[in-house]
Amino acid sequence: MKELFLDVEKKMKHALDHFHDELKTLRTGRASLAMLDGIMVDYYGTPTPLNQLAGLSVPEATLIVAQVYDPSVIGAVEKAIMQSDLGLNPSNDGKVVRIPVPQLTEERRKEIVKKAHDTAETARNAVRQARREGNDALKAKEREKEISQDQEHTGFEETQKLHDHYIAEVGRVLEIKEQDILTG
Repeated sequence: MKELFLDVEKKMKHALDHFHDELKTLRTGRASLAMLDGIMVDYYGTPTPLNQLAGLSVPEATLIVAQVYDPSVIGAVEKAIMQSDLGLNPSNDGKVVRIPVPQLTEERRKEIVKKAHDTAETARNAVRQARREGNDALKAKEREKEISQDQEHTGFEETQKLHDHYIAEVGRVLEIKEQDILTG
């Protein structure tokens, strides 16, 4: 049964880690390289992550600079950033792409908070699914007489404790990110 709980907890932790990664890409009004994670640039017909085509830096709180390794793709880098749903308008001088990070409007902040809530709900669903799979495995073990009914009930309680912990953690992380976005 210990392996079963470890597997359930591993799945719940993975859901929480994925939630953290998703939140990193949401804008908070400050320049962050994590905002650009997931931006794919068409590099000679191959979608390539931006961070593989350019050296990225944050010289000040409201500016990201992309030093493109191959100057022939500066236009493609600019286009990919504009097409992302981040609301950024990059400009280039032929050598580097400057990406100013404007202050967020109240309306845009609320949109981002809504997106964060959607992402949190996805994470909660993944945690619930891990609990459901764990409970189903416990029921199967009891049906096969590998464990007793008492062990099954104890297992359900243990799975529920893990579920409650990870659901609370998702809520805590969401609350922190929401404050960060709204006060940005």
